[in-house]
Amino acid sequence: MNILVTGGTGYIGSHTAVELINKGHHPILIDNLSNSHEEVVKYIEQITGKAVDFFNVDLCDRTAVFNLLKTLQVDAVIHFAAFKSVSESVLDPLKYYRNNIDSLINLLDALVTHKINRLVFSSSCTVYGEASLMPVRETDPFGPASSPYGATKQIGEQLIKDATAAYGLNSICLRYFNPAGAHSSALIGEYPLQSPTNLVPVITRNAIKKSNKLTVFGTDYHTPDGTCIRDYIHVVDLAKAHVCAIERMFSDKVRSMHEVFNVGTGKGHSVLDVIHAFRRSTTMELEYTIGPRRPGDIEQIWAATGLTEQELNWKAQCSLDEIVSSAWKWEQQLQQQLIKKADAS
Repeated sequence: MNILVTGGTGYIGSHTAVELINKGHHPILIDNLSNSHEEVVKYIEQITGKAVDFFNVDLCDRTAVFNLLKTLQVDAVIHFAAFKSVSESVLDPLKYYRNNIDSLINLLDALVTHKINRLVFSSSCTVYGEASLMPVRETDPFGPASSPYGATKQIGEQLIKDATAAYGLNSICLRYFNPAGAHSSALIGEYPLQSPTNLVPVITRNAIKKSNKLTVFGTDYHTPDGTCIRDYIHVVDLAKAHVCAIERMFSDKVRSMHEVFNVGTGKGHSVLDVIHAFRRSTTMELEYTIGPRRPGDIEQIWAATGLTEQELNWKAQCSLDEIVSSAWKWEQQLQQQLIKKADAS
């Protein structure tokens, strides 16, 4: 099948493209490269041995989106393209509402116009807000969003649910937790243009530069060690879940036109757990300082995964140690690439 992947050169999009190809599908990548690199396309091709179509398109450009979809043969869409930093969304909320919501509306309009009726949406555990019971289940109500980023995911899910009901779409929202790690080849990983804000790449970036700038934001939470708890999922496991969701849409297993699934491991790990896992997996010491709580962060969250395991026939395979070791391998490879580029220039 021809699968349009928005945000296709980004972190999760690139890994999903690889897994789609591994299952015999043809991904068509679009991205405006606002926080990713076009050279990722070359690495996807190197990993898979297959040519990949890429288009530099901004989903906020309505005309460009409509014109592109008019020229393509697309069977389904996986929508990743969005700004994703919780902390940045608190500082610049209008940027997030404008980009994340406008782009989704344009995409939905284009899908309806061009009669493309299957969509997998990259949602987030942030839709649950500060949940009171763990693990969170798909049937749990949304709490107040703790950040504008989380609010855009709540709004996005509602837009898709309404569009599905009105226009006969088939949609799946995957609420995933904290993606981390990298492909085993170390050719693709988390490589944003801006400085990373997610914990694992912050750790590896600081370790590779032997910097003492790693900050643990808050140690006074009501958790066993006082630091925030998250459900860390390997990005390759996450990518495979998207392939399962796409293939479900072309089967007779769909129970309704709009479905929602958590994608996580079902286990929570604290910030200090991740730091200890990095030390254990790499035998490297890692210095950190304690800072105040960061606006927009929730205290703890991890997934109930039973529904996803049953309905998508999917289960996370990688441990936390495997996540951080693959991220470290990627960071080392990335730094070698950057050094070679600097020497060549």
